[in-house]
Amino acid sequence: MGNASETSLFVSTISEEQDVLMGALYSIFFVLSLLGNSILLFVAYRKRSSLKPAEFFIVNLSISDLGMTVTLFPLAIPSAFAHRWLFDDLTCLYYAFCGVLFGLCSLTNLTILSCVCCLKVCFPNYGNKFSPSHAHFLVVGAWCYASIFAVGPLAHWGHYSPEPYGTACCINWDAPKSELSAMTYIICLFLFCYVVPCTIIFCSYAFILLTVRGSRQAVQQHVSPQTKTANAHTLIVKLSVAVCIGFLTAWSPYAVVAMWAAFSNFLLVPPFAFALAAIFAKSSTIFNPVVYLLFKPNFRKSLCRDGALFRRHLCSRVCGCGPCPTQKDSQRNNKDVSNSTRLSNGQPECHGGACRHCAGAVPRFPVTPQRTACILVGSSHSEVTVSQLSSKLQNDFL
Repeated sequence: MGNASETSLFVSTISEEQDVLMGALYSIFFVLSLLGNSILLFVAYRKRSSLKPAEFFIVNLSISDLGMTVTLFPLAIPSAFAHRWLFDDLTCLYYAFCGVLFGLCSLTNLTILSCVCCLKVCFPNYGNKFSPSHAHFLVVGAWCYASIFAVGPLAHWGHYSPEPYGTACCINWDAPKSELSAMTYIICLFLFCYVVPCTIIFCSYAFILLTVRGSRQAVQQHVSPQTKTANAHTLIVKLSVAVCIGFLTAWSPYAVVAMWAAFSNFLLVPPFAFALAAIFAKSSTIFNPVVYLLFKPNFRKSLCRDGALFRRHLCSRVCGCGPCPTQKDSQRNNKDVSNSTRLSNGQPECHGGACRHCAGAVPRFPVTPQRTACILVGSSHSEVTVSQLSSKLQNDFL
């Protein structure tokens, strides 16, 4: 790490108020990212048998975002509030390695996703042949590509060091001034991990837009509401554009500041510029779950269904009643009750006492429950509602 072992490099170079602001924002991002990506992965696991190949990249993006969340935020948050880096040199290397690995994996994953969307919309003859095995291969390729640049500084191709603001670690942007290998690493990193991916993403979605506008008939099978698959492809394209825009917006400030530091006077870059850019970069972990959980119908429906099921199970345990019935169970129970008893309130029994919370989770039926009574006259009998009996008979009956 070069001079990273020097104590002065681990002391914050920004004000305490700015560090507190960073710690507060990191804490918010940590909670939102942890919950959002965990929920998205849970929903994807529940519907794993129906996942489309393009959705594998959505899952992989959540994995990389969650990896960044659990490895970086627990170290960055206490250091920001403490106004200094609280850990040792080895932890600094670990922090920087994880930041580069998961950040580049997310960017590579979005780049591949844009190419897959372009293939499906603009070249349907080839896009329709895209299979889960192809998706698995590309997911592994994204991790391998990111690993090359993450392992580089550990093999002395470039260097990891504390950030200029002193409470986090990343690539040493000042090293190119003194080492040729560090200069080649920064140039390759900038070209192959920012310029090329951004160009591919922009060209892919621009080509999709031009194809749809210029030859609508050629892509009618992909935008027609006649097939669910076509609708899914179109929706994935729209949501992928939203995620890519969010990700690039979050990471672009850091890329600009880093290149400013690497190819000009490092001392002229304000430490708080790096700190502010790092805040934007770490906000990228919350875009993917927010976009897909809120705007993708099958993810949203699966989440609502699982949430309702969880509430019913939780309510049955807290309130002491049995599992609340679904609509099919309620209809079947109503039929069984009406066949087996002559006096009924028209509702299925919930053993252990009714639960007012469960009542909100079970669909209401339009049939108004009525008590019935069986009247025996000679050898024949008839069934009437209790409300049809005289007042005296009702009092005797009840």
